[in-house]
Amino acid sequence: MIPRQEFVSRFGGVFEHSPFVAERAYDDGYVGEELTVDRVHTALVAIFRAASPEERLGVLRAHPDLAGRLAIAGELTEDSKQEQAGAGLDRLSGEEHARFTELNAAYVEKFGFPFIIAVKGLNKDDILAAFEQRIANSGDAEFATATTQVERIALLRLTALLPA
Repeated sequence: MIPRQEFVSRFGGVFEHSPFVAERAYDDGYVGEELTVDRVHTALVAIFRAASPEERLGVLRAHPDLAGRLAIAGELTEDSKQEQAGAGLDRLSGEEHARFTELNAAYVEKFGFPFIIAVKGLNKDDILAAFEQRIANSGDAEFATATTQVERIALLRLTALLPA
């Protein structure tokens, strides 16, 4: 079996800045001999879902704003940087950037965490449309949607790290 430190080093960032998910998955015996996308994702998601609401909120809050200040300052994690660039969020016009900034601020004010969406396969227009639609959600509905998106992001990140 893979040593704990190696497992946490490899998978501790799959849930943005939240290594506790990988640590608990390992410590609770969810990690088997064969590390596949499905097995590791199932283990990490089980831990994430079992986490307290405050811990899950912390995971949501660990995500950066889309096209936000961290992106401008070049301070995104490598995964987030590649994900946002793949959706064209690093090439926004001034008007588009202003709209994302406005929506980011309104969203965080309403929900207390940044807008989270698995951007793979989406473009800036798709993301903007989802942003404008989801900002009308209730707090409970958006918390559920955001956590589902976090799990999808984790799956996409694991797919890049492991065999199917």
